[in-house]
Amino acid sequence: MAGTNQIENLLQNWLKKYFVFFSTDFKTPQLKTHALRVARILYKPYQILIFMPFLAVNTFIMGTLAYISALWISPRFASTVFGMLWARLNSFTTPMFVKIQGREFIEKRQSYVIVSNHQSFYDIFILYGWIEIDFKWVMKTSLRKVPFLGSACEKIEHIYIDRSNPAAAIESINRAKEKIVNGTSVVFFPEGTRSATGKIGSFKKGAFIFALDMDLPILPITIIGTKNILPAKTLDLFPGKAEMIIHPPVRIENYKNKDIQCLMDDIQKVIQSAIPSGYA
Repeated sequence: MAGTNQIENLLQNWLKKYFVFFSTDFKTPQLKTHALRVARILYKPYQILIFMPFLAVNTFIMGTLAYISALWISPRFASTVFGMLWARLNSFTTPMFVKIQGREFIEKRQSYVIVSNHQSFYDIFILYGWIEIDFKWVMKTSLRKVPFLGSACEKIEHIYIDRSNPAAAIESINRAKEKIVNGTSVVFFPEGTRSATGKIGSFKKGAFIFALDMDLPILPITIIGTKNILPAKTLDLFPGKAEMIIHPPVRIENYKNKDIQCLMDDIQKVIQSAIPSGYA
């Protein structure tokens, strides 16, 4: 971890030197908007000429190593080691700097249903790179077609679901239940899509039905800042800072005989509680 901190400190110093507007106290919001627009233009050559090729090469290498290690060692090893390396290397190269709160709430041998808000593709980097536990994603079947990454995720035993086929989706979830044991968790983005504004959207029931069926605690997570690094449905990438707040697990025993909407509302309030007012 000492090496990781040194890398982060070096990149932070580089960011302050070349992107001083991040900490500049602009007199008007308009000036700040113009400064950010200029900075994004200046960042574009780095994004296109350095970061994007690095992302492609890194995804190929880590995807291949994860595929091989899942076959020869174990899916858990492939996910926790090469998944974390893939996420951290891409985050550092962006650069994105991540602050973590609440990791002490996680018990390593306990399986969870992890529920997080979703505002950017970079949420995946944060969870993979910094939560430091084994977990399975619930992913759209279309992601299986992503070169190298799709096949690696399949070997790592992530969960592909076909949203257009409810019966097949339920069957995939039922098969996945066998894997969520002995400290292996499952991650859901219950909004179902990325929020373009940062405002939390309506939750879908899947994660909460899974938790009730499996009798597993829910681990709520709030992610802040990634919408400014890579906004939803754009390629408008930019350096920045992000934060992951891990909340205390929510035991579901008290929700067994209640309307599932009550559980959904309570978890959404927990996640929302860490988002600053005016953030959206």
